[in-house]
Amino acid sequence: MKKIITSIFLFSILIATAQDKKEKPKTQIVDAACGQCQFGMKGNGCELAVRIDGKSYFIDGTSIDSHGDAHADDGFCAAIRKAAVVGEIKDTRFVVSEFKLLPEEKKK
Repeated sequence: MKKIITSIFLFSILIATAQDKKEKPKTQIVDAACGQCQFGMKGNGCELAVRIDGKSYFIDGTSIDSHGDAHADDGFCAAIRKAAVVGEIKDTRFVVSEFKLLPEEKKK
């Protein structure tokens, strides 16, 4: 009888302390550029955007000027760059929690 009570007690402690595993958001490699200059989006000036599965979204959580000069030869207004991002689409915008601009690939 003691074993059954002890087993039930231990099992209830395990259940009480168990944590839900939250799925970690996945990092995606996306195209990043100025939404107006490179992706042809309508907006109010140069604003950072990403293209995911062929659809473009303006970004919340970082800005076009946080990643260098947007109007430089390799800037977002002049070139489409690859970025590793973590975030989610909310309404018509991409809310980013992580944004890492990837190095440009060397042209052969």
